[in-house]
Amino acid sequence: MTPPGVLYQDRRFIIVNKPAGLPVHAGRAGGPSVEDFFPQWRLGRDGPWLAHRLDQDTAGCLVIALKKSALLAAQACFADGRAQKTYWAVVRGVPKALEGAVDLPLAKVTQGRSWKMAPDGAGQPALTLWRVMGQGAGMSWIEFSPKTGRTHQIRAHAAALGHPIMGDAVYGGGAGMLHLLARRIVLPLEPELTAQAPVPAHMAAAMRACGHAAL
Repeated sequence: MTPPGVLYQDRRFIIVNKPAGLPVHAGRAGGPSVEDFFPQWRLGRDGPWLAHRLDQDTAGCLVIALKKSALLAAQACFADGRAQKTYWAVVRGVPKALEGAVDLPLAKVTQGRSWKMAPDGAGQPALTLWRVMGQGAGMSWIEFSPKTGRTHQIRAHAAALGHPIMGDAVYGGGAGMLHLLARRIVLPLEPELTAQAPVPAHMAAAMRACGHAAL
């Protein structure tokens, strides 16, 4: 399997463009994962290490640390909210407002062998800023900026808005591939770490319908 494309690399980090459908960790059932490519990126005896995670079905920027000191620095950025994360999604329907915020705690709910994140006042705090970038064909292209890092946060918050992400069968977005892209990441380190991922092929048609003129 071809390794994910490299968006940024220095002696501390590599940022790859994770394809939708590729898990970051090896699963119980086997199959490829991002970790399979770690030997190709290793600089010393140890590492690399994932600095954070993306859902298996989410495409885009994934930060991998090549040094343990870099890993600790990146994890501190994510933990204290200094990491700047930008996601693009195509959702069902058209929001009444052009921008807003979802401040809604989330908790894991298990039903049989499946689970999802659901609004719960006793759950973990979760805050997501959003703004509409374009609309068309009964869909909207939305930029999400999560200020916390909860599991499935953007997917659950989009559903809470009444506009689930296209292809998100868990949260009401229907069948097909998940239309969610980790578009941009900025870590305010010295030097600053920044990368931007292109729109994946499976999102291109919907993005064009919503007004993305460059696709």
